[in-house]
Amino acid sequence: MRKNNKTLAVFTLVVHKKKNGQLYGYSPYINEMNMWTSHFDKVIVVGNFSNSENIDKLESPYNHTNISLVKVPGFNVKSVFSIAKLFFYLPLIIFRMVRVMYQSDYFHFRCPSNVSAIAAIVQVFFPRIPKTTKYAGNWNPNSNQPLGYRFQKWLLSNTFLTKNMKVLVYGDWENQSKSVVPFMSATYTESEKIEFKKREYSKKLKFVFTGAMVVGKRPMLTIKIIEALIEKGILAELHMFGDGPLMNDIKLYLNEKKLNNNVFIYGNQPKEKVKTCLLDAHFSILPSKSEGWPKAIAEGMFFGTIPISTKISCLPWILDFGKRGILIEANLERAVETILESIHKGNEHLNGLSHNALRWSQQYTVDRLENEISKLTII
Repeated sequence: MRKNNKTLAVFTLVVHKKKNGQLYGYSPYINEMNMWTSHFDKVIVVGNFSNSENIDKLESPYNHTNISLVKVPGFNVKSVFSIAKLFFYLPLIIFRMVRVMYQSDYFHFRCPSNVSAIAAIVQVFFPRIPKTTKYAGNWNPNSNQPLGYRFQKWLLSNTFLTKNMKVLVYGDWENQSKSVVPFMSATYTESEKIEFKKREYSKKLKFVFTGAMVVGKRPMLTIKIIEALIEKGILAELHMFGDGPLMNDIKLYLNEKKLNNNVFIYGNQPKEKVKTCLLDAHFSILPSKSEGWPKAIAEGMFFGTIPISTKISCLPWILDFGKRGILIEANLERAVETILESIHKGNEHLNGLSHNALRWSQQYTVDRLENEISKLTII
């Protein structure tokens, strides 16, 4: 059982808003953080703040009634000016972090981020405080990543400099320090599980893309894959959820190529609308450049939707190297060739992938996640 009157300190890059006395942030992050905060009497969040009171569909409030935000200025290191700005603000940021750490009984870091990079250095001077890091990025030790990401991974998993730490990472990687713990995320509950039901893959195929309309998620490549499949005689339609700076370019492309009867764009939508679309979809596709926890892929797998993804981060492991889905190259021609090869293997093969995907994903429910978090927060 946890002790009474314990304070949790959270260090995150998530931009917060305040409306009607409640603190809001990005919904998937908030939903998980509500599980962490429920085990503490007081919560102090160190992060960025926006004065806007416009709450969009992908923002939710914390549930905790005793929560406060310690604001730190937003910053980056992408230019000489931004670096100079960081050095100007750095004493203030460190002072605020130190003060919060002195007031807290447990530290939780959301990485990788600029805020957590500084917090990771400060926490070295608090070796006795229990800590967890949720590393939401790509933990693959062999991947080419920015220096800041590599620094955070090194410092937070270094058992000499960082004490009492559990670093929660996506995937099971070899040759890691004892503080690195494989950890999954979840969207759906035990009660939302469905029985496996065979799908018909010889008729029109329904593909779903769920992700931001940004270069890193490759939405345009996704559309071109569907376009190429149609040109090769496959009856296919694509349903796209998400918003972002590429939205206008995508709409122009669809108009130009006369694909509006095959590709449907919905923008950001609530979880339930995405779920409804996934329930009868054949494939979920996400040929992104980088992933931490591939939320969109795991959500589709939960309902038996066959995942199609690039060979990045922990995705080959999640897809069991092709036994639970289709792994593709980021090259259009090769991607289409790989998908066609799988489709042409027929219903039995595809339903096997679907069944394997459902069984694996349904291990990781919100109920299980809550139980794992409760174990980690015992102090």
